[in-house]
Amino acid sequence: MNRPTRATATALALLGALSLTACTGGGLPDKGAAKAPATTDPASRSDLRPFYGQRLAWTDCATDGYECARLTVPLDYARPGNGRTFMLPVARAAATGPGKRIGSLVFNPGGPGAAGAGSLEEGMDEAFGAAARARFDIVGFDPRGVGGSVPALTCEPAEEEQETGTEEKEPTEEEVTEGVAPLYPRTEADRSAAAAGARTAAEDCEKHSGPILRHVGTDDAARDLDVLRAALGERKLTYLGWSYGTSLGTSYAEQFPRRVRAMVLDGAIDPSLDWRQRVLSQSAGFRRSVDDYAERCAEIAGDRCPGRTPGEIRALIERLYQRAEREPLPVAEDSTYAEYGGMDATAVLDAVSMAMYTPEDQWEPLSEALREADRGDATKLGALGDEEETESEDTDTDTDTDTTEGEEQEDASPDASEPPAAPTDNGDAALTAVNCLDVPHPRSVRPYWDALAPADKAAGVYGTAGVTAELTCRDWPSGDRRPHKVAAEGVPPVLVVGTTGDPSTPYAEAVSLAEQFPAGMLLTYEGLGHTAYGRGDACVTAKVDAYLVKLERVAPGATC
Repeated sequence: MNRPTRATATALALLGALSLTACTGGGLPDKGAAKAPATTDPASRSDLRPFYGQRLAWTDCATDGYECARLTVPLDYARPGNGRTFMLPVARAAATGPGKRIGSLVFNPGGPGAAGAGSLEEGMDEAFGAAARARFDIVGFDPRGVGGSVPALTCEPAEEEQETGTEEKEPTEEEVTEGVAPLYPRTEADRSAAAAGARTAAEDCEKHSGPILRHVGTDDAARDLDVLRAALGERKLTYLGWSYGTSLGTSYAEQFPRRVRAMVLDGAIDPSLDWRQRVLSQSAGFRRSVDDYAERCAEIAGDRCPGRTPGEIRALIERLYQRAEREPLPVAEDSTYAEYGGMDATAVLDAVSMAMYTPEDQWEPLSEALREADRGDATKLGALGDEEETESEDTDTDTDTDTTEGEEQEDASPDASEPPAAPTDNGDAALTAVNCLDVPHPRSVRPYWDALAPADKAAGVYGTAGVTAELTCRDWPSGDRRPHKVAAEGVPPVLVVGTTGDPSTPYAEAVSLAEQFPAGMLLTYEGLGHTAYGRGDACVTAKVDAYLVKLERVAPGATC
């Protein structure tokens, strides 16, 4: 999950907050479009053998306690021998009980757009149970185009291009007010503005990432995952994916079902939903979560709740949306949103929605931020998602991938030069690119406008904002994925974990995904927030770890 870095990026961020995985389906369902399992071992193909023959050269990471390496994968699996590649950062935390080590456990933290190698160095291994950490090396990697991947996705000009460009003038107060976007675009003027803004966002990404946009989809990332498995020296893959990571895991299981040892999919995405169904499902999940916040705020936030009753809290949130639609809510001069005149309604909606992910951590600060915003200062509301940005001002990354096969494998050798420093966070760009590429969206604006009324009925402003956010995908390069039921014959039992109060990946999708897998198992966590494993519930930890370590099955109806 990636926070917005500026007000104008909020529409892209909403693809994460309200439509994080909306593009895993699209168009009309095509039940025959699942990725067929490989009938020939890719490692035996002469043009893929150099990639599958890699062995990772581990060195100490910049962060103590972790080891880092680089994996080279082909840019285009249809033409793997053309010399064009991605270099993917990989990191691992060694098993804490090496005498009992089983192998490597690869994870994906979600997104799309979250960097697995960077997440691990930030302590992601601590999300795993002690039993899993003792028996497995925990391995994270940056998917193609994401984080420290070379090349990496970007929708913004390079720093030197910004420096030589025309100096932008600060917007006037009148221009800021006119630029406020409604959460439900009803008029032709509002809809035209929304479509134009989405088109500009897509054009910016095409301009700055064009050559790789068609090569960052989930199916290709799953093939990279198999190359990583081989490079780790593992005969079969042990994998855990959160949120978008469940899409990556599902794709791997469909393409390489007999190479799975164990697979946990937490915060599941149903691949059979098209783009519109997914928006309705997810936006309804966020609306339910905000209602849960209003009803149960006192349990977690106590006296900090911004109202004495659920009705007062709902009214305050609605009041802020309405005020922000008239003019941006004021913020302090050092706020991320200051240069845009404050927080518009979409930014406010995004901040509230993001706070639904981990109620135990975010409901107290959200409550205080809402109270202050209602009093006229939205600074804390705008800062809810703030994180320290990766320092990379001195980075000079060479993204030229036109090398020979020999050169690309030399780059992955133990004598390779030091890997480039990680770029600034490109989560928003990666999120948009992967979501939009994974499914062709309607090219006409009409289907989006037709979806607004049903979305409003199902989820209010969370639904209409979610539909509008999908407009960016309208002008995006299309992939060949379609909504489909899982086709993974031969895969061992897969464990799907679903949280009953999950805002982003509603529980019903976990139920559906578990049913689609042959011998799929469902573990239900009765709780609030996004995903379950790694958030401290001992029951979930014990059952997931027992499956990962001992391949112990979860009984039907298992609940924590």
